[in-house]
Amino acid sequence: MTWVPLLLTDPSPNLRLLVLSELLHRPDDDEEVQELLQLREKDPIVESLIKTQLPDGSWSSVDLTGKASSKGNLQSTSQALVRLGYLGYDKDHEIVRKAANYIFSKQKTDNSWPIPTTRKGPFEEIRGYDMIPLQVATPLEGLAACGYSTDKRAEKAYEWLMEQRLDDGTWSTGTASGVYGGVGGYRKIPHSRWGCRSSTIATLNCLAYHPTRSKSSIAKRALDLILGCETKQKNLLGFVISRLIGLEESRGWRTYYPKMDAAHILSLCWKIGASSEDERISELIDFVKDEQGKYGMWECSLHPQASRWLTFDLLLSLSNLSEETDWFSTEPRTPFQEYPKKMKRF
Repeated sequence: MTWVPLLLTDPSPNLRLLVLSELLHRPDDDEEVQELLQLREKDPIVESLIKTQLPDGSWSSVDLTGKASSKGNLQSTSQALVRLGYLGYDKDHEIVRKAANYIFSKQKTDNSWPIPTTRKGPFEEIRGYDMIPLQVATPLEGLAACGYSTDKRAEKAYEWLMEQRLDDGTWSTGTASGVYGGVGGYRKIPHSRWGCRSSTIATLNCLAYHPTRSKSSIAKRALDLILGCETKQKNLLGFVISRLIGLEESRGWRTYYPKMDAAHILSLCWKIGASSEDERISELIDFVKDEQGKYGMWECSLHPQASRWLTFDLLLSLSNLSEETDWFSTEPRTPFQEYPKKMKRF
């Protein structure tokens, strides 16, 4: 395990703590674990969030890397909670409680959250959609990542998302006056007319944090469809983890999850209970293992500084993936192109 000394010498106490607890399975009362627990809030990744949290518990658009925030404080706060949740922070921490209270305070009577608005010049223009799954999936992911998935208010939000689920098991871009919104080629899902990859992955992220919904037939069906987007891009390996730790810009809203990061998909696979006996998953594992360096590390070409984080994330997924699950795929393997070539008439 040549990766052990390399990961345990990383300057981030949060990464070292995750390696000790998640990969090396050190107990909570371990001396080194206790020491890192005292240092974790001094990590720049967390320290910047502590310093910039507003009195109401939210973060503004300028508090995260990039333009998280053309959509306001609700989106920025949700993304900040996903970051904190990944690092192991939960409702026991004051910074998390304040942020969660802010998000819950914005929840509407129908258990959803407001649809973000776009700003044009000095005026604010509301989008033409009356429902977008991401209006709930975005804040719910932040809450679920920090341990609020079974909170009654969060459970009601899950139910709202389930009501928006399409018959084929995906989630759409949204609806305007009852009409489904168009799906760009970069967000399409094989064998689905209206399914949006960004909406479906965002919902899967929420389900993956829930103790029982993560193993439900609904979650497995959605993952089965996402796995049909068989794209393996070396340059995107580590994209999601780079954004989580603040190296990649947090841009977009409807386009927040269009990129297929193999590390992120493998993480969803083990959390939802997919089996490596599935050829698509085994090929994804082979693809990832082929990229592993001789010292057991993976290089993140997008942000080399994230390579140790990417290595931790992939090692965690590979160690948790199992062949002994009740995973069953019903999707035929068909060639998938985001923008297929149109047949010429002549």
